[in-house]
Amino acid sequence: MTKLFKTLDDMGDITGKRVLVREDLNVPMADGAVTDDTRLRATIPTVTELADRGAIVLILAHFGRPKGERHPDLSLAMVVRPYSQVLGREVRFVDWDGATEAVAMMQPGDIAVFENTRFFAGEERNDPQVVDRFAALGDLYVNDAFSAAHRAHASTEGVAHKLPAFAGRAMEAELDALEKALGHPEHPVAAVVGGAKVSSKLDVLRHLVDQVDHLIIGGGMANTFLAARGVDVGTSLCEHDLAATADAILAAAEAANCTVHLPYDVVVAKEFKPNPATRTVNVHEVAADEMILDIGPAATEALADVLKNCRTLVWNGPLGAFETPPFDVATVSLAKTAAALTGDGSLVSVAGGGDTVAALNQAGVADDFSFVSTAGGAFLEWMEGKELPGVAALRD
Repeated sequence: MTKLFKTLDDMGDITGKRVLVREDLNVPMADGAVTDDTRLRATIPTVTELADRGAIVLILAHFGRPKGERHPDLSLAMVVRPYSQVLGREVRFVDWDGATEAVAMMQPGDIAVFENTRFFAGEERNDPQVVDRFAALGDLYVNDAFSAAHRAHASTEGVAHKLPAFAGRAMEAELDALEKALGHPEHPVAAVVGGAKVSSKLDVLRHLVDQVDHLIIGGGMANTFLAARGVDVGTSLCEHDLAATADAILAAAEAANCTVHLPYDVVVAKEFKPNPATRTVNVHEVAADEMILDIGPAATEALADVLKNCRTLVWNGPLGAFETPPFDVATVSLAKTAAALTGDGSLVSVAGGGDTVAALNQAGVADDFSFVSTAGGAFLEWMEGKELPGVAALRD
């Protein structure tokens, strides 16, 4: 398959070249310590390869939401030491004042992190002056931050038009996986879409009915579709005002020959708390004072059979209220089925979104899927069929 963008393989000799690399270093911190270094570790392949090839590696990244003002508690200086430990190499910190002089003193193989790009008010506006200021520091540009690619910011999109632009290894892996999942997938394709509200994923559902063969709807979203079909869902989380919208999506799916799977047995409780008294019932037997909190075992088994007949799976969102036991059973069970099918080579499985990653980790199978994206908003916009500005800029 012809690549639509250039990668590090296309860069040629980069000895002594100043390479601007957009990474995602926006990590959670508490008391000055990084509490989850997943994003830092994701940068290792690109940053170490560039340094080993003799480039001067200049990392652009944002941290938090300073809204164009300097905030000491949102300085990337705090991330440099833990980042050095993750990379196993010295990483220097460069403030924007004196950045040109600092870069001029760097040697091939050196690595530096610039101060928070969002300290510039023009970063999020993609201001041409900010773009020019960033671009003047480098000879080449690499975007390795898919998680920020849905934003047309100076450091994610603007610079790509000023310098020769390439996808980093993490970006390359993400785009390859997404291409396999929805770009040119092997059919039949199944999509699991869960979560609390239909309203947050309307564009995802509308796009997917034309792309996939099986659409599995779970979480609170399923209640809205059940209610639209005339099911009394009791006190369940449900957007009753979206009944007509749900009906329209079901009609579009039917027209596109996409089978929509809604649960026919469910786990209910009278209160939402850990380990309450529960019942497993047919969806038509939910009492007026009960709420649906998970998919039942019969429906879960039927969904497992659907996956066994598919070649590709894209997953976003849990099937039940997985954070609260025992309402993680369906999500964990189906995730384990998908992981086993991936392991024996019969299924390409791509998952993404914060809740999804947490659910797969809870099931102990995050490493067993073909690809798990840690990008939240960017992954969702990709599932909506939108062109991401940071990706489009690499293709231009």
